[in-house]
Amino acid sequence: MGSFSIWHWLIVLVIIALVFGTKKLRNMGEDLGGAVRGFKKGMGEAAQEEHKPEAVTQRRSSEETIDVQAKEKTDT
Repeated sequence: MGSFSIWHWLIVLVIIALVFGTKKLRNMGEDLGGAVRGFKKGMGEAAQEEHKPEAVTQRRSSEETIDVQAKEKTDT
């Protein structure tokens, strides 16, 4: 029992080619290749976003700071 030999795999490939046809297999291969390329592109964009510096916010000086006390809302 064990793994199949090369002849077994060639027979399986020939049967698959006869059942699906070469054009359909080629189209499925192109679709699979496009999906893999899209996945790699998405992973590359995600990696670039991780390395981007975060947006810089403008800080006000202490002279412009407004000090306010927070009060709790009570129901009457």
